[in-house]
Amino acid sequence: MPSQLLLSLLAAAAAAALAVALPSEAAAAAPPPAPTPWPERFHAVLFTNMTQASGGGRLKMTDLYYDWPGGRNLNLVTRQLSDDPIYDVEWTNGTSYYFNSTSCRTMLFRVGILPPDWLADGAVYLGRETVDGFDCHVWTKVDFIWYYEDVVTHRPVRWNFYTGMQQHVMSFEVGGVLEDSKWQAPAYCFNDKGAAANSTTANDKIDGEIDVMTSFLRFVGGQQTAVAAV
Repeated sequence: MPSQLLLSLLAAAAAAALAVALPSEAAAAAPPPAPTPWPERFHAVLFTNMTQASGGGRLKMTDLYYDWPGGRNLNLVTRQLSDDPIYDVEWTNGTSYYFNSTSCRTMLFRVGILPPDWLADGAVYLGRETVDGFDCHVWTKVDFIWYYEDVVTHRPVRWNFYTGMQQHVMSFEVGGVLEDSKWQAPAYCFNDKGAAANSTTANDKIDGEIDVMTSFLRFVGGQQTAVAAV
């Protein structure tokens, strides 16, 4: 084989190998992945670990029912070794009812429930990380929440809060609904005396058992700002 042809073949092979080893400029400049919007309705079971949270806390299981078309969100919280579940019912008008079998607290927020694309605006992509055994994309938002999404299925896997609370997604059922009667706050939430004693706002210190997943954002001058509901 003539030496000139051999050199040409070697140069072509080297160029091909370099193209494989080094990403193209277009690939290198590709934008980071965007978080997948939530389905408009879903039911998720969350294992909540608050033992590392500021001030300490318990383990909990939370049934999260999200109903964007219905303008409502419910966290049904069962604390470890407790037979009295806590209902955290949140409405799009900014009103939330937090109650168990004996007591009720009414909370008022400047905004209602989070929209399905709540993470897209202002989230910062941190890369990929293996979490709970899943290969995940990771985003953070306003240094308040860290959100982990499965790379393959795009389902949420876990979210952590700056307080130290961790929520692990045990199941995620798209379209999961809860009958209307379960959303109704009990009569003692509307008692005048009870309302006066129990009403509060998101700026007051609230019982640390309250789930902050859908209650931590408000709009201030058109910008989203974190509000810790603990």
